Amino acid sequence: MALVEDIETIEKHIRQLQVEWDKFFAGIEKKPPNDLKTKTEALIRRHANAEIKNNTERFRYQSLTAKYTTLNELWSKRLRAREEGKPVGVHGLKADMLPPPAPSPPSPSARAAAGRSGAGGDFRVQNPDRDVESVKALYQSFLQARQQAGESAPVKFDSFQKLIHSQASRILSEKGGQAVDFRLETKDGKVSLKAKVVK
Repeated sequence: MALVEDIETIEKHIRQLQVEWDKFFAGIEKKPPNDLKTKTEALIRRHANAEIKNNTERFRYQSLTAKYTTLNELWSKRLRAREEGKPVGVHGLKADMLPPPAPSPPSPSARAAAGRSGAGGDFRVQNPDRDVESVKALYQSFLQARQQAGESAPVKFDSFQKLIHSQASRILSEKGGQAVDFRLETKDGKVSLKAKVVK
């Protein structure tokens, strides 16, 4: 049973790592998720040399290990490129250098989108490909919250939009539901995004 539980945990950790690395490369998080990375690798190593007799469990373990290895190589490449000052795209490809967008007041359409958001300051995204105005409204609020919290690192709208698209698509695919509500939270001077599925 320990193996089954570890496999479930590895799968959960990999999903969480994808989200946390996306946040880091988008400039939303200041540090890479090294603690979670270490925990995941420790779980993978625990069964690396063990004989897994159950075919289903062995297949799941090998598939997750291969997936993690591929993703980890991608994250490492993007991290090296970031440290060397090379712009990279979402999939590790070279991207055009663009100046950071200056914060501007939300447009009327963005304010309207915000008005259609969920209760309590949530921003609702039903279709990541079409709900551009909701994402823009969330982006403007995110910039304002970061400015108020004293965070000065620039965040490009393209990177932010890709992050929201990635998280919303993953949540809707895994959990089902009609939409995803995004909420901004500020804790200890740090602005973060919280997502919640809407059934």
